[in-house]
Amino acid sequence: MVGDKWRGKREWLIASELAEPTPLRERPVTGATVVRPAQLPAAAPDFTGRADAVRELSGLLAAPDGAPPVLTVAGIGGIGKTALAVHVAHAARRHFPDGQLYADLGGAGSSPAEPDAVLAAFLRALGVPDAAIPDATEERTVLYRSALADRRVLVLLDNARDAVQIRPLLPGGGARGCAALITGRSTMAGLPGSHLVDLDVMSPEEAFSLFALIVGEERAAVEREEVMDVLASCGFLPLAIRIAASRLASRRTWTVSVLARKLADERRRLDELRAGDLAVKASFELGYGQLEPAQARAFRLLGLAEGPDISLAAAAALLGLDEDASRTLLEALVDTSLLESTVPGRYRLHDLLRLYARACAEPDGLPPAERDAALSRLLDFYLATAARVYAAERPGDRTVEHLAPTTHPGLAFASSGAALEWLFTEADCLIACARQCVTDGRRRRVADLLTAALDLAESGARSSQYQGVAEAIIESARTAGDVRTEARARSTLGNLYYFTGRFEHAERELERALDLELTASDPMLASRVPNRLGSIVLDQGRREEAETYFHRALNAFRADANEAGEASALANLARVHIDKGRAQAGVELAEQALAIYQRLGASLRLANGRYTLGIALTRTGRLEEALAHLTQALDIFRETRQQLWEGMAHFRLAETHLAAGRPARAAWHAERSLAMQGLCGEWRRGSLLTVQGKALAAVGQTDRARKCWQEALTIYERLGSPEREEVRALMGAPSIRPAGPPHAEAARAHPEPPGGMAAR
Repeated sequence: MVGDKWRGKREWLIASELAEPTPLRERPVTGATVVRPAQLPAAAPDFTGRADAVRELSGLLAAPDGAPPVLTVAGIGGIGKTALAVHVAHAARRHFPDGQLYADLGGAGSSPAEPDAVLAAFLRALGVPDAAIPDATEERTVLYRSALADRRVLVLLDNARDAVQIRPLLPGGGARGCAALITGRSTMAGLPGSHLVDLDVMSPEEAFSLFALIVGEERAAVEREEVMDVLASCGFLPLAIRIAASRLASRRTWTVSVLARKLADERRRLDELRAGDLAVKASFELGYGQLEPAQARAFRLLGLAEGPDISLAAAAALLGLDEDASRTLLEALVDTSLLESTVPGRYRLHDLLRLYARACAEPDGLPPAERDAALSRLLDFYLATAARVYAAERPGDRTVEHLAPTTHPGLAFASSGAALEWLFTEADCLIACARQCVTDGRRRRVADLLTAALDLAESGARSSQYQGVAEAIIESARTAGDVRTEARARSTLGNLYYFTGRFEHAERELERALDLELTASDPMLASRVPNRLGSIVLDQGRREEAETYFHRALNAFRADANEAGEASALANLARVHIDKGRAQAGVELAEQALAIYQRLGASLRLANGRYTLGIALTRTGRLEEALAHLTQALDIFRETRQQLWEGMAHFRLAETHLAAGRPARAAWHAERSLAMQGLCGEWRRGSLLTVQGKALAAVGQTDRARKCWQEALTIYERLGSPEREEVRALMGAPSIRPAGPPHAEAARAHPEPPGGMAAR
């Protein structure tokens, strides 16, 4: 259940005296069904050698003593670190009955995995629902270690960059039955107490055994001397040996002598084999040289994409082919071990193979125009498909009609749920593509991609990466004098700042975007930006200014025939009326907005409409009607992964239950709102703590209430917020009792989530 946050996140929780629902401290740590992940990749069936290392690592995993053991396998690329670690991990599974976690950290590439992203994946694998995963890396680490406490889980962290990347992913001291097995080029010297196995190349005997297992014992024995020539050319590196042997095994007409002569003729191979990682590149050249022209082109192009992996549909766009033709090429690359298929329909280049593929794509192998065209097709794929996601979530919203045209039609989805699933699955790849395409010829489409992928920013997913791309677009556009693109990027960045509670930054960026819009004459910005700005200034009590902004937005939306935007502006105007004490007028405007959303059939926007109406009804004292609308909104927010809005719905339900004389229920909802507040920033956290304190005080838990208010007061004083006076007054009161609907000033103290109640 979304509200079941782990109890270690806060130092205080609702006490057991609360009548309903069950206190959080009695709930499981993760708030989810305990699962036993089994994420280990398949072990190599032809693994051989490394007897000493296998014995050493297996012994340490079989008898952990004291703190969770941290075992590191280090060595150059292609040395067989992963093969060894996976083999040992499978053998040790019986010692870790609660599961095995696995992550490829991409440490050798230009975009190593972010620890917070890996933590999120691990928490999901351990049964933690998405909405219960904190935003901050530190909080995710604490939750992760809490989830591993009293379990026996093996964590395999493959291809690590350094100790900084690893530390948040290690089990804590309370997880004595767990162990971490790490592979990487670095020895991870920054991990105190870790046990290091530093791999060297294979011995000649081990290398021959590996080669013979792949090509067949009889075939290898017949030409033993030639086999040793091949192994020597491969530098006795396991990855190079595996590539060479696999090529031979797939060509039954070849003899080992043929392969040996081919290796000897490679002019660059010997130079590459003499120095470190270049030995792996020589092995890659052997496989690459055997590709058919179309396969080689596909390999070169795949190396251009910077995402952690790539879907078949995205790869087809990159290659400029249909999916059937692309699948044939990709599977051929998988067969030659130049590409991995992580799951059906998704492919991944090993980090070193990606570097090699890019080297192959230098001007002689892939002209600059062809490289640019491939990345442009990939960008078009993500933009067109993200636009379809946006449209599926926002019927009646004409924003997508103002986005840059694309050569790709985008994927079609059977439902808005499927569309959102695609967006969140592809988030890392989409943002990686956007980041690498911030150039003169593609800058505008990248800015529009961020607009189309707004749900990523609004949900809090990939906030830092999203922000980095927006900032890069702004700098590029400003340098080039591209006013429209700069304005759109600033609007996107302003939205993100608002979603994360950085209101001053948001206002600055949005005001600049609105100034630029006067030059750009962009109907999308002319409506969306004042709608956002109105929400910001209203939250600061600047009601007249807010009303001006909202009317400006309403007129612009209507001029653009944007019905969804019109509903958004009406809902936001409802807020103004509520704050001015005209609650009934607010109800009428909210009902108009809701009617538009209902006519459009907008599921998520319908939730926003109900949310708005619920607040308005609360102000007029129609509490049961308000609760019904807010509860329906909460359910939709949860289903559509809108964690920020889900948290705010809990907050509004807390307010309404408090006004209805149900403080225990109010405290329950307030706690869930606080559990999700990581997306909202400190100021909003102060608002949530204030309401939580009121609910706790109303059931007689004054000590906990005062702790809430003290924390809120600390936040408000640090921020210089006027709400500190209300909190000081509460701390001086002997008790707080429900006294009817919140009035306008109280409403202003607890403003809406970013974008207003309905703006997107």
